[in-house]
Amino acid sequence: MNKAPRGRLDDAIVRHWVALTLAVWLGVTIWYVWSDWNLVRWLSLGDTDDNMRLMQVRAWLGGQGWYDLRNYRLNPPQGFDIHWSRIVDLPIAGLILFFRLFTSNAWAERLACGIAPLLPLSIAMLGVAATVRRLIDPRAWPLALVFLLGTSATMLMFLPERIDHHGWQLAMLSLTVAGLCDGKGVRGGLMVGLASAVSLAIGLEMLPYCAMAGAILALRWVWDRSEAPRLQAYALSLGGGSAIGFAAFASYANYAMRCDALTPVWLAVMVAAGALLFLLAWVNPQARAIRAGLAVLAGAAIAAGFVHFFPQCLGRPEGVSPELQKNWLDNVREAKPIYKHPFRLGFPIAALPIVGVFGVILGAWRARRSPALIGWSAVALFVTFACLMLLWQVRAGPAAQLLAVPGATLLGWIVLPWLLNHRLLAVRVVGTVAAFLIVSGLFAGLIIKYLPVDRPNAYTKRVNRSTGSCVRYTVLKALDRYPAQTIFTFVDLGPRLITVTHHDAIAGPYHRNGAAILDVQHAFGGSADQAHAIIRRHGATMLLLCPNHSESTNYRARDPGGFYDQLAHGEVPAWLTPLPLPKDSPLRLFRVDAGIAEQR
Repeated sequence: MNKAPRGRLDDAIVRHWVALTLAVWLGVTIWYVWSDWNLVRWLSLGDTDDNMRLMQVRAWLGGQGWYDLRNYRLNPPQGFDIHWSRIVDLPIAGLILFFRLFTSNAWAERLACGIAPLLPLSIAMLGVAATVRRLIDPRAWPLALVFLLGTSATMLMFLPERIDHHGWQLAMLSLTVAGLCDGKGVRGGLMVGLASAVSLAIGLEMLPYCAMAGAILALRWVWDRSEAPRLQAYALSLGGGSAIGFAAFASYANYAMRCDALTPVWLAVMVAAGALLFLLAWVNPQARAIRAGLAVLAGAAIAAGFVHFFPQCLGRPEGVSPELQKNWLDNVREAKPIYKHPFRLGFPIAALPIVGVFGVILGAWRARRSPALIGWSAVALFVTFACLMLLWQVRAGPAAQLLAVPGATLLGWIVLPWLLNHRLLAVRVVGTVAAFLIVSGLFAGLIIKYLPVDRPNAYTKRVNRSTGSCVRYTVLKALDRYPAQTIFTFVDLGPRLITVTHHDAIAGPYHRNGAAILDVQHAFGGSADQAHAIIRRHGATMLLLCPNHSESTNYRARDPGGFYDQLAHGEVPAWLTPLPLPKDSPLRLFRVDAGIAEQR
């Protein structure tokens, strides 16, 4: 009696996995929008990038050109150059236009920002499900989705209000790994190539993963010449997709020979790489040694051409000045290796990737005498590479956790049924729960709560509280009691300020605008006279401060006795006049007078 329903359930899981995965995604979407409704209601965009993304969409819907991505409300009147593309703007704009049919523009934006980040989650879930179906078992995908939904760093990129591009790039990464293990060569190659091209057209954050995916496909061809159709499909879709992405989405600014986006520099690299790989697969010599030699020569040719034609891109792609790199870029926390972060932060991020590496190695070993070895080996290389990327930058955490899911799923697929069927009740209950927590990586987040390690002290808590309070919607919206004007404030407050209020600001944390960022740093770090000159030069008529904001701590530590440090000690120059704000506001607002700078 019990076997028939179980058989029907298994059949549904195997045959209707796409529809069921999308049904799970829909349920997750409804849950997150409902549980995070306060974030949606108050337009609590996650960080500066999310705010700038909404401003980019607003500008486009307001009539700004498709290829003009300059934001004219930062550093007016010339504006602030952004290195992004419009790909991610499309779903946000579409949702805003749709909801405008039923509600106000303000609520249309709120609803769009709440739902848009969850759209790429559907693609990520389908990619993960396809991968585990191909590598483990057609029935294993529900367990993989459970593990995916339990990831800490990855799921943060898909939550309501996280409208920036990271979720879409993770979705493309999930399709990449699904393509790497696809048994159908042409389909797999097309999927990897197109996913890489879309990811690069969005931004270069996933460039190392795209390069690694291409290298893995080349290695598959070197090992087995029957992989030539897969490599040809990849080469055509990578080169052609990158060209289409550049033509359709590259901004006017990205036609320059820059190194930080899909500009002519990286377009040339992708087209050349695609052409060479296609040629290698077309020639397809019999001897493995010859194929290996040709692959090495092709890689060397691409590297040599890059060095010769684009020497300006051999350093950091941002191309900022040494001063800005020292005072700002080198201090970006997410760009530091995981081992330079507190254990309380790094351990929960790294736990699942480490489990995943063990899982994919086990999968490759178990498949060593079967055709599945090639797929497992490709995924094992990719997952191990993603895990090692954490030693470069902690921002690789979401990708590492996403790619670790197949390996963790294999371990769970082996261990959990054995424990559930154990004769001892204690093993069935306690053992299953413990194994699930370990294999999923969730144990790290639970343990860290009770470990007396790296707990934030009172000062850190005060800084975190102030930083969060100053960007609240109601706090900043109170500034609209004053006529629209340009406000001089911290770099990290600029994007949020222009999103919530009708005021303009000077800078945001975006490397193409290094001069404006340095002006803000020089103003707060130099003398009061210097600050006055810089503020007036930018046409700012108000100064906005957030005491104990994380950025302000840098000015006080780096430039004791500087302008901001003086303000923090109550030394207000005569050219600043305090302006009233609600009594519970954490902000301090001043009118900037044009008079001579002198201390009170």
